[in-house]
Amino acid sequence: MTTSPITDQLVHGAIELEHTDQGLLPHRLPARARAQCPDQRLHLAESQPSGVRLVVHTRATTVELDTTSTRIEYEGVPPRPRGVFDLLVDGALANQVSATGGTVVTIDPTTGTSRTTPGATSTVRFSDLPAHDKRVEIWLPHNEITHLVALRTDAAVAPVPRGDRVWLHHGSSISQGSNAASPSTTWPALAAARGAVDLINLGFSGSALLDPFTARTLRDTPADVVSVKLGINVVNADLMRRRAFVPAVHGFLDTIREGHPTTPLLVISPLWCPIHEHTPGPGAFDVDALREGVVRFRATGDPTDPSRLTLSTVRDDLAAVVAQRAESDPNLHYLDGRTLYGEADAADLPLPDALHPDSATHRRIGDRFADLVFGPGGVFARD
Repeated sequence: MTTSPITDQLVHGAIELEHTDQGLLPHRLPARARAQCPDQRLHLAESQPSGVRLVVHTRATTVELDTTSTRIEYEGVPPRPRGVFDLLVDGALANQVSATGGTVVTIDPTTGTSRTTPGATSTVRFSDLPAHDKRVEIWLPHNEITHLVALRTDAAVAPVPRGDRVWLHHGSSISQGSNAASPSTTWPALAAARGAVDLINLGFSGSALLDPFTARTLRDTPADVVSVKLGINVVNADLMRRRAFVPAVHGFLDTIREGHPTTPLLVISPLWCPIHEHTPGPGAFDVDALREGVVRFRATGDPTDPSRLTLSTVRDDLAAVVAQRAESDPNLHYLDGRTLYGEADAADLPLPDALHPDSATHRRIGDRFADLVFGPGGVFARD
């Protein structure tokens, strides 16, 4: 077996790679942005490598990757399934493996406190690959921090150039992939595969909050098409009132346009989410459900306060902002998130925790996005 250095030429989908004593850590925000926000939830989310993958050309029949993982568990709730490494050969899913060991961060959802249990490095191994020249992709778990320690193969590897079209996407935990079965089956990954684009996924769990440093990251990242899915986190964090929201959206889009003045830019409003359609945040864990070992969320805000944001008011405001700006920006577009997952879908495929889609729903959302946005007549369709 030959050990190959893991470089930025092999790692697709990351904004930055950090050398640490545990290995190479992919980040989805640059160091300057990370330094501007002390919120631990954001730091956990951006260092979970949703959409990040190792991509090589090789004749190897065996591939080994040493990693050190960090996963999140909640006190009093059964552990979630381990993160999955998806192996794709020439674009088709060929195998799935989970790491063992690793560090565990246990969070008490009622107090927000946490404790860390250190763990060891482990090896994920893929064997019996076809012996011909092929494109091999290892998609890293979208929900576990993953340090890359070593890459070994039984044949030489070569880097693969980025795709001819890069899709840069920003959103919430739904875009990051919460409750998806694996990293290549989050809705953005599924849509990217069907749209034949190279995905950079800046979906941050709980942290699609119109932060200026996120807008600057989008501004400074080369891309051929850009989308931003906004609203759900602003509502369930109860972060701002309606007076602040509209100017913040304008400022966010202004910053993106500094780096992408004519790039097709799509603003996506929230998916259907019954708990927040007409009830503001803050969102909270359902304590009664937690006592039964079930994670479920609820909305706790005052629905009679007109200054507070709900999903229905957010959609109205986003549509109005885009309509206003589109008069002088013909490459700016709007998509109502309910066309991806609406009230009828909720009756068919309800959100299991009242907030996040399950794996079947990720696939439905990804397919619809691919049809509406990348398909014929879509705003990201090839010319």
